Amino acid sequence: MSAAEAVSIEPALSVDRLTTVFRTASGPVTAVDGVSFDVMPGEVLGLVGESGSGKSVTLRSLMRLVHAPGEVTGRVLWRGQDLLSMPARALRRVRGGEIAMIFQEPTTALNPVLPVRMQIEENLAAHTALDKRQRRKRAIELLDLVGIPAAERRLDDYPHQFSGGMKQRVMIAIALASDPKLLLADEPTTALDVTIQDQILKLILDLRDEFAMSVVFVTHDLGVVAGTCDRMAVMYAGRIVESGSVADVFAEPHHPYTRGLLGSVPRGGAERTMLTSIEGTPPSLAAIPPGCAFAPRCGFATARCREERPVLDPFAPGRMVSCFHHQRVASAGAPA
Repeated sequence: MSAAEAVSIEPALSVDRLTTVFRTASGPVTAVDGVSFDVMPGEVLGLVGESGSGKSVTLRSLMRLVHAPGEVTGRVLWRGQDLLSMPARALRRVRGGEIAMIFQEPTTALNPVLPVRMQIEENLAAHTALDKRQRRKRAIELLDLVGIPAAERRLDDYPHQFSGGMKQRVMIAIALASDPKLLLADEPTTALDVTIQDQILKLILDLRDEFAMSVVFVTHDLGVVAGTCDRMAVMYAGRIVESGSVADVFAEPHHPYTRGLLGSVPRGGAERTMLTSIEGTPPSLAAIPPGCAFAPRCGFATARCREERPVLDPFAPGRMVSCFHHQRVASAGAPA
């Protein structure tokens, strides 16, 4: 293997045992518990799970956007440097420059008292050497790139003058202002209608190709994962319980939680059948049960599951699972 080939297969981002704990009056709450994953150059990785599983906190922890009483430990390697131990000044150059983030709700993420031009140019001023005239020109180009009609005229509009889908496009324009190499997208299509969702997803994929970006895509929508992501990591109670290529995980889930998620999604082309549901509710992060956190809701659980915590281990090329009985789960096929 040549040196160039060796470099080409290095992860763009490598996360190792990322842990986020919030200190509260009633005790510590572990929102992200020893999460590890890699993101390859140009890859779209989906983080999937129910609300409260730790997906959004994971993204914020990567960018050091979790503040007291939260504490983040582990390693987040970006171009050979650990973002978690990087000096604040160096981190500011990376955050918003090399790594950008699209937040979940554009209405609260955008500043309501500033025109969108100023919010785009703020990023350009921080991460590029463009002068005032060049920044304005680039802002128009970005709004046009994300599909906002009459971009030049709308440049001085305020966020409340845009629809929900257009606000999300503005957020994407801000994120892309400095040509990042990694995009963290926190449920960017939540609360948008289906047509706009499809447009936003296609836009992100087109921009991934144009800018040669890697993308980490947080969502609870398995349809979005199927149409957008290359690989997926399923989270439950702050931990990754299964990961692999989207095609492999959809075809043969090895964790009962993943199996339950897939069973709750309607599938086209088949005889009409009842959708299944996962009994019970996710555990409180302040009182995660011993052993496997999913055991109280799992039909495959045994005494061992309730006493011993399974480790996320590889079981096939590119596949990992955290389950003592994953072969039984896979053999059971689709949930009835």
